[in-house]
Amino acid sequence: MIQTRLQTRFPHWLNPSEYPFANHYLDLPAGRLHYVDEGAGDPIVFVHGNPGWSFEFRNVIKPMLATHRCVAPDHLGFGLSDKPPHWDYLPQQHADHFAQLLDHLQLDNLTLVVSDWGGPIGLSYVIRYPHKVRKIVILNSWLWSVASDPYYRRFSGFMGGPVGRFLITRFNFFGKVIVKKALGDPSKLTKEVHRHYYQHLAEPADRKGCCVFPEQIIGASSWLDSLWAQRQKINQLPTTLIWGLKDIAFREQELAHWLAHWPAPEVIKLAGVGHYPQEEAPDVVVRALRQS
Repeated sequence: MIQTRLQTRFPHWLNPSEYPFANHYLDLPAGRLHYVDEGAGDPIVFVHGNPGWSFEFRNVIKPMLATHRCVAPDHLGFGLSDKPPHWDYLPQQHADHFAQLLDHLQLDNLTLVVSDWGGPIGLSYVIRYPHKVRKIVILNSWLWSVASDPYYRRFSGFMGGPVGRFLITRFNFFGKVIVKKALGDPSKLTKEVHRHYYQHLAEPADRKGCCVFPEQIIGASSWLDSLWAQRQKINQLPTTLIWGLKDIAFREQELAHWLAHWPAPEVIKLAGVGHYPQEEAPDVVVRALRQS
């Protein structure tokens, strides 16, 4: 049985002044799914990628909750959600959990904000229920197979292979190193904020989900192909692309791919920003949401 409950206790490593939200949990068969649910009004739903969690949207949620209901889940294996050791952590499974959460919350007329792996995970829901979504906001993400791209094959093969899994499992490499490299200006990420990107994966046993995602960049190609083949179900919805041009993960050519297949989206290019517009330029994301 799926149940939901509210808790107010924070883990010792979490700074509540940075993340001043109540902890909501949805009990799923695989584990407890944590999510933010703050404010009232038309809902805005935020979907994170690897190795992030709802924390990365905090500076967008804080100003938006005065006028909107802001919902931001942590995928299993991330943030304040459970990290079950025997679960597979495939993106399709995360997408199923995301759909179960939104169905449970009975959200409608929602704006969906997606980043990194949040793109295919969140947009798979829109493909299933386009009538429930009023707008899509895409932050440096994708929705198609990249199996033919040597850039992604190299990255997926290395970080998803034995060496990458060792680095992630033993040294929390994704959160401690990759996050900083992915920013437009790493010096702007304070130690206090940066630690929240890796301390939610405190123990090696907590990092299985973080290990699976890199391999699935290529491993999930069939699923990604199936989503992209259905893009016409959703590419007429109002869409804003907010793109950090210094991103090492999703480059200008990925932005061009969106623009070649998405009719007339709003495009906001951020010259000095990398992979995390929500962290590096939250005011830009807030303005785009307020104009919705």
